[in-house]
Amino acid sequence: MKKYIFCHFTVAALSVIFISQGIAQNSDSVIIQNIINEATNNSQLKPLAHELLDDIGPRLVGTPQMKQAADWAIAKYKDWGIDAKIENWGEWKGWERGISHIDMVYPRVKSLEGTQLAWSPSTKGKNATAEVIILPDVQDSVAFRQWLPNAKGKFVLVSMNQPTGRSDDNWKEYATPASFERMKAERDVQIAAWAERIKKTGYTTRTLPRALDSVGAAGVVSCTWSKGFGVDKIFGAYTKRCPSVDIALEDYDLLYRMAEAGDKPRISVYADSKDLGVVPTFNTIAELKGTEKPDEYVILSAHFDSWDGATGATDNGTGTLTMMEALRILKKIYPHPKRTILVGHWGSEEQGLNGSRAFVEDHPEIVQNIQAVFNQDNGTGRVTSISGQGFLNAYEYVSRWLTEVPDSIRNNITTTFPGMPGGGGSDFASFVAVGAPAFSLSSLSWDYGVYTWHTNRDTYDKIIWDDLRNNVILTAILAYMASEDPATTSRDKSILPIDIKTGERNKWPEQRKANRRGGLD
Repeated sequence: MKKYIFCHFTVAALSVIFISQGIAQNSDSVIIQNIINEATNNSQLKPLAHELLDDIGPRLVGTPQMKQAADWAIAKYKDWGIDAKIENWGEWKGWERGISHIDMVYPRVKSLEGTQLAWSPSTKGKNATAEVIILPDVQDSVAFRQWLPNAKGKFVLVSMNQPTGRSDDNWKEYATPASFERMKAERDVQIAAWAERIKKTGYTTRTLPRALDSVGAAGVVSCTWSKGFGVDKIFGAYTKRCPSVDIALEDYDLLYRMAEAGDKPRISVYADSKDLGVVPTFNTIAELKGTEKPDEYVILSAHFDSWDGATGATDNGTGTLTMMEALRILKKIYPHPKRTILVGHWGSEEQGLNGSRAFVEDHPEIVQNIQAVFNQDNGTGRVTSISGQGFLNAYEYVSRWLTEVPDSIRNNITTTFPGMPGGGGSDFASFVAVGAPAFSLSSLSWDYGVYTWHTNRDTYDKIIWDDLRNNVILTAILAYMASEDPATTSRDKSILPIDIKTGERNKWPEQRKANRRGGLD
């Protein structure tokens, strides 16, 4: 009799389990299909991109535009019924870009394509007009110190003149093989010679502008060519008194050739930037509070700041838009998640992952209860790879979550498990360093490294909308699956392989502290 009762109970229990699993699977499929439908048929990506990238523009840390962008994001989230806030974590050098103009005024008149570098001093409401000279090739640092007074009142060219403004791909397509190889060989010699020229000054590319600044140079002129047509990398200035500008290759080489030929070209620079003193720096945080496990977290991660040579559309406007749109959709389709879903829009990633590092330092109670972090930060392309970041069992849960992603998206993604833990590059690394399961949703290139990464061409028109919608669908589904998963993710680490260069076993990345006083020390 007992045996019969036991068997009867087992069959009933199994029936309940199978029915429950069927209901759960059916519920999953309905929610996932609704996510796909909302992302496809009611996408808000384009209006969001216009408001963020066209209207607000670049989001350099320490600028009013960074704060304006945060206020805009918070207002959007609140319109969608999502809690959001600014969370201060440090101070930064405040600065605001103003009207700037660079012109050659002798031996002929020509407006030049160029950009004042971030945090560069202004020309104080006037035009700084002076002769352009080339950084000399001196014998040693003693000779350079003797030459330095010659920089007073001059604009000094501190970058190599490039032998070609064409990309290597363009050369490869049209040049003869012999011509292509000859150009590359000559360029390699020129690059080595310029590096040696800098070295002999006794300074580095960082300290040289300061030396020129200290003797009263009219300005420092660079060209950080990005190896593509009309594209330069735009970073920060190292000068405190004179303006620093980057001039596009076509115009930079013109000035260089003229100076080299003894034409004594003169340029006029007007740069109306403002030093705003010390300002707060911050992260912008939004969240959907969990219902069953509110103290466990799924984090959607993207840095909010950008360099300001352009509008930061693909670095990291597209990552920002992906996370905002994913959370908007989740609020509409899945308003009561089991775990808390948090979006971190980090500040000052570009200066060393500072916002996410500060968050990790300031919120151990969150970090110790992270279910997963999904970070996107390498351009506009569709996600094509996910690494397990060295977490031994990541294959089990990440692969399981991915099974619910549509084939058209999932089949284009290569997974690597357990993978190697990332020590930098983007904000997921801040979490990996403290043992939290964080994953980079790595994208198809679209020539990101050449044409949009930190460049003067990182603008709205470079966005690939189909790829971006795919990334929204992927992110929202992964967040949903991670939130619903009955199990807590494993943090077990794999045994890392031997480094063939050192013969020693690779080590897990160490946690690094955030710089909380940028540009002020």
